Amino acid sequence: MQSLFAVTLMVPDYDAALDLYVGALGFTLLQDIALGEGKRWVRVAPPGGNGASLLIARAADDAQAAAIGRQTGGRVGFFLEKDDFQRDHAAMLARSVTFEEPPRHEPYGTVAVWRDPFGNRWDLIEFAATA
Repeated sequence: MQSLFAVTLMVPDYDAALDLYVGALGFTLLQDIALGEGKRWVRVAPPGGNGASLLIARAADDAQAAAIGRQTGGRVGFFLEKDDFQRDHAAMLARSVTFEEPPRHEPYGTVAVWRDPFGNRWDLIEFAATA
């Protein structure tokens, strides 16, 4: 068996990321383990997810700090699937999440691009029943 376990999300500060992902967006904190010298093993996942998680990594040097928000070269790099787009889009707007566009309908579902405070681009997506 193989599965995607985690994807690293580079951030400037662990706690700021937890405030967003756990506090504002309702992700589940899976692990927060001190590793010494200010380094932590921090994993979060959306509730009801399929097992994949984000490994929150604080930038440790200038090269890593320069990559924050640009880990995917400006493309959408993260995709948050929801079962009720309208409900969750409205909730995210109420929590001051910045959307780059209004929702749009594609053959595969309803989608809108949003950006976290660190510059990472995400799709909020609800797949069409036939997708």
